[in-house]
Amino acid sequence: MKHLITTVAIAFMIITSNAQHKKNNPKNLEKMETKTALTNKEKAAALITSLETGDKSTIAFINPTNYKQHNLAVADGLAGFGEVLHHAPEGGFKAKVVRTFQDGNYAVTHTIYDFFGPKIGFDIFKFENGQIVEHWDNFSDASTTNPSGRTQTDGVTKITDLDKTEQNKALVKDFINTVLIKGEFDKLHHYFEGDHYIQHNTMIGDGVSGLGKALEEMAKQGITMVFNENHIVLGEGNFVLSVSEGTFAGKPTSFYDLFRIENGKIAEHWDTIETILPESKRKNNNGKFNF
Repeated sequence: MKHLITTVAIAFMIITSNAQHKKNNPKNLEKMETKTALTNKEKAAALITSLETGDKSTIAFINPTNYKQHNLAVADGLAGFGEVLHHAPEGGFKAKVVRTFQDGNYAVTHTIYDFFGPKIGFDIFKFENGQIVEHWDNFSDASTTNPSGRTQTDGVTKITDLDKTEQNKALVKDFINTVLIKGEFDKLHHYFEGDHYIQHNTMIGDGVSGLGKALEEMAKQGITMVFNENHIVLGEGNFVLSVSEGTFAGKPTSFYDLFRIENGKIAEHWDTIETILPESKRKNNNGKFNF
């Protein structure tokens, strides 16, 4: 994992080898691919997991000549990805994917990392023709349990209600725009089933009342959390991820909020809140929110 040249070379070797093998054995390979084909979300999860296992074959999931990076601390292209691997600590990275889902060409992972320190992260990958061509992410430092004894990643993982995907995405988009951006907190009751709300944010307890108490306490301390714009909403069944931009404690911030929807109401929430890297420290110019 610590040799960039080797990593990139393996990627090209795998891609070239597969292309040549398909040319020589088209029928046999088509049967094998049909039997073993991975979904985009499975490829995304495998790539993240390979940060820990060192499985270099997953590099083939990344387009070697067309890979746009939106993590502002990482250089563009496959070379940037390789550079991250090159600086892995002696014991390697740790990465445990907890949730994954996909929406069209996008795949989302929710992961427990030890990645230059313990972190919780969301990664978004865009696929074209079965390969990753773009990547976005958002991290928060790993923390202890919140006031309700919940961690940043525990809770429901099973995807259900596939027929309600668009309905659930619309609900979350409306909640973000109405409550978090416009500040119309008097309409909170439209989005929740009474006070039923399972919360995984490290500072907030369960229930809509817990959210209210946390916001009140923040206000007393002079800490503001402002949502200015929602950039994208992705979902599959009962899980919906919202990516928004704003400020937290006066600093430019990226908000990734994952919601679980149950019976047309928001039932559970996970998030990561990351300060946006200043331009002087960025290694690419692709933007944090260009979807």
